[in-house]
Amino acid sequence: MKTLFAKNTDVVKKWHVVDADGLVVGRLASRIASVLRGKNKPIFTPHADTGDFVIVINADKIRFTGDKLEKKIYYRHSGYPGGIKQETAKNIMKNSPEDIIMFAVRGMLPKNRLGRQQMKKLRVYRGTEHPHKAQNPEILNLN
Repeated sequence: MKTLFAKNTDVVKKWHVVDADGLVVGRLASRIASVLRGKNKPIFTPHADTGDFVIVINADKIRFTGDKLEKKIYYRHSGYPGGIKQETAKNIMKNSPEDIIMFAVRGMLPKNRLGRQQMKKLRVYRGTEHPHKAQNPEILNLN
């Protein structure tokens, strides 16, 4: 019996829509990362991009557990000495809630070229509307 390795030409990529209304950030991100990597498919191969596209709507209605909304701090660094900046989750939720989902999912993907390629298949939108109707996305139930 031989092990089959998936090639990019063998994979059929689908589009999925996830409604983030009322879902917890970390649990949502782990399920999205699994679909982006393709771990929900029997053809999954760790070194190939076998995942699907994911559209997240209602990013402004996600929730944190406990005191994380006030106490969780996101850091970024410009690369220059003294260039570290920090911002609370509450501030980011007010300005751009899409970034919170992007940060969480990025942390759960591989830290290499493949992870960056898989991250490009994630689209996050604040409201219920998205411009990907032509791809006929199917609803992905995460409950």
